[in-house]
Amino acid sequence: MGIAAIPSTGGVEAAIRRASNAVGVDYEFLVKTARRESAMNPSAKAPTSSAAGLFQFIEQTWLGTVKQHGAQHGYGQYADLIHRGSDGRWRVEGSARNVVLDLRFDPHAASTMAAELTASNAAYLRGRTGKEPGAGDLYAAHFLGPAGAAGLMEAMDRNPGGSAAALFPDAARANRSIFYRNGRAATVAEVHANLQRTAGEGAPAAGAGETKYAVPNLSDKDQMLAARLDRLKQDQGLLALLLGQDGSSSSGFGGAFSPNGKEST
Repeated sequence: MGIAAIPSTGGVEAAIRRASNAVGVDYEFLVKTARRESAMNPSAKAPTSSAAGLFQFIEQTWLGTVKQHGAQHGYGQYADLIHRGSDGRWRVEGSARNVVLDLRFDPHAASTMAAELTASNAAYLRGRTGKEPGAGDLYAAHFLGPAGAAGLMEAMDRNPGGSAAALFPDAARANRSIFYRNGRAATVAEVHANLQRTAGEGAPAAGAGETKYAVPNLSDKDQMLAARLDRLKQDQGLLALLLGQDGSSSSGFGGAFSPNGKEST
């Protein structure tokens, strides 16, 4: 399976429009994301990571998203090639690996998987925070991971004047322009506002007054359940600390769009 010729910008926008309609994710949010990530170039390849394609998916995020959502969009033959190893990482055997990964350069496939991933992140954030995520929150999920983005939303309610870099040290090291201002650590509120501006947010990505995300399917419901379980675990950990019991915590930084990676999508 080869890679088709690079479509025109109009062709790319048409691919994004189709994905937006198919999944129910805001078209403008997807376009702005593609512009930030690749300048609307489906053949873009990051020099320092595995990120590639219109939306700069890293390998693990791409494989996991295609495995979960590929079949419902006509990519079942690719999804069937993907399996999860004993170490939890997604794998494709032999030369088929390149075939599946090269699908990232197809603007239709990339746009559709980006839309599905955005919808999954939105479902997670709703379940974890009880709030409708805006474009800035979804953009935060791009490089903090959905758990990290939820943590930022919660920190806005809990301690907006606190240091965001202290909450997300790994992300801060990789994104100094977002987490630092004039040589000092930016507050949670400043980082949140920065993300809103970067995402071009004037209203929630789903649109004012209505939810354009598709009604959650089973996998989205699983995402929401996982988010609620995450929140329950955090509450239990806090209670244990208050009672003087042993507890463990994690940073919540999951990497761009990926719960396990630290690369950009």
